[in-house]
Amino acid sequence: MRYPQGIVMSEYEHTCMIRGDGGRTIRAILDRICNKWTLLIVATLDQGRLRFTDLHQQVPGISQRMLTLTLRNLERDGLVSRTVHAEVPPRVEYALTLTGKSLIPPALALAGWAIEHISHIEASRESYQARDPKPATRD
Repeated sequence: MRYPQGIVMSEYEHTCMIRGDGGRTIRAILDRICNKWTLLIVATLDQGRLRFTDLHQQVPGISQRMLTLTLRNLERDGLVSRTVHAEVPPRVEYALTLTGKSLIPPALALAGWAIEHISHIEASRESYQARDPKPATRD
């Protein structure tokens, strides 16, 4: 399989993505993408360019501070663009970049996998709970 920047991976290298930095770079990217709010924000912005207040209203449960921090990180990582319009008061809009849009298919694939396997996972959880009634920690 060929990856950006000419990186070629053998058939089995995908099982362990740790490279020279001990996997820190990949973990940092996955931590950003897989956090509680990122995919909700990216999915919401997939509908098109939105102002901060509209985005805040469409992502249920997110605080203004967390939305600000997440958008700032997504902008820094090149997944979201921020446009400030010279108006009074200033109008700020957010949109997905091409890289941000490229996150939609794998996110949908992961969501599809979860939907496809939810009954099996729930049954496994119930079976586990019946065997070990101590409350499991939530990950």
